[in-house]
Amino acid sequence: MVYQLCRKSIKTKLKVNNKQKTLLAKHAGVARHAYNWGLATCISEYQETKKRLSAITLHKRLVAEVKSQNPWYYEVSKCAPRASLKRFRERV
Repeated sequence: MVYQLCRKSIKTKLKVNNKQKTLLAKHAGVARHAYNWGLATCISEYQETKKRLSAITLHKRLVAEVKSQNPWYYEVSKCAPRASLKRFRERV
């Protein structure tokens, strides 16, 4: 029996106002910063100990080290940096 895969796609366009654009940009900025911080931390940790950090460990260190120094992290959802670190660990 042969099954055919039927795929549908839906094209949508977001109509966001200026406040929403700003919030989306902030989320993207926090996610980018967390990703880059995670990359730098993993590189330095691997060079020192030859061990890879998990996404959970990275997130705990991010909260302890980075969030206290960067108050703009608290302007967005906590999910933005967490998801960014999770995606980073999946790729590496």
